[in-house]
Amino acid sequence: MWAYENVFYQIYPLGFCGAPFENDGVLEHRILKVNDWIPHIEKLGANAIYFSPVFESDTHGYNTRDYTKIDTRLGTNEDFQSVCENLHKAGIKVVLDGVFNHVGRGFWAFQDVLEKRWDSPYKDWFHISFDGNSNYNDGLWYEGWEGNYDLVKLNLRNEDVIQHIFSCIKGWVEEFDIDGLRLDVAYCLDHDFLRRLRSFCDGLKPDFFLVGETLHGDYNQWMNDSMLHSVTNYECYKGLYSSFNSMNMFEINHS
Repeated sequence: MWAYENVFYQIYPLGFCGAPFENDGVLEHRILKVNDWIPHIEKLGANAIYFSPVFESDTHGYNTRDYTKIDTRLGTNEDFQSVCENLHKAGIKVVLDGVFNHVGRGFWAFQDVLEKRWDSPYKDWFHISFDGNSNYNDGLWYEGWEGNYDLVKLNLRNEDVIQHIFSCIKGWVEEFDIDGLRLDVAYCLDHDFLRRLRSFCDGLKPDFFLVGETLHGDYNQWMNDSMLHSVTNYECYKGLYSSFNSMNMFEINHS
């Protein structure tokens, strides 16, 4: 797997490109700024880029509105396609943020539920009760991720949700030729979904890399031959941080 040897450079596009925090709907071709940084990235010796969210969202990128459309604040799909082409020409792999645990309130399917209620064909895409209410007084209750109701939790046991996600990933490979995904809050994702995702991606493109965001615990429950190739080692990160900043060498030794 190429990712085991590559050096990654992370870009949070909305911040890196100076986009406004709120999605104002104004089209600006900010993502093209990445092209100017390719020589610098090469000089650093990095040969892979992990992009934090690039798709249409309400604010910070992790509250997705549409998995098929580059955020208007960053530009167009064609803009991002050209960026990916230039990165690949420079020998730099492209990994995108796969935010599949939750979406934003502006997500098109959730908006349909708010409008049509029981009659929405997407009501089972989420964990919803029409007998309750939300913090936004929607007249229905829905599960927000870890109590954050700006982030609407997806039902990853719903086949239509799974197929929608898979079709979007397939589109990202076809349109942008991406080389892998970093899975946001992978420790929260349904394990059966992760197994199916691995199988799907294995058949999509050779050496398609899957890395998951995990905190602590036994990383092998997510990182194995049937799920993810790798995970984030936050335990090691915290130990390194404490070692250098607090001179707490015990923590890095333990982790």
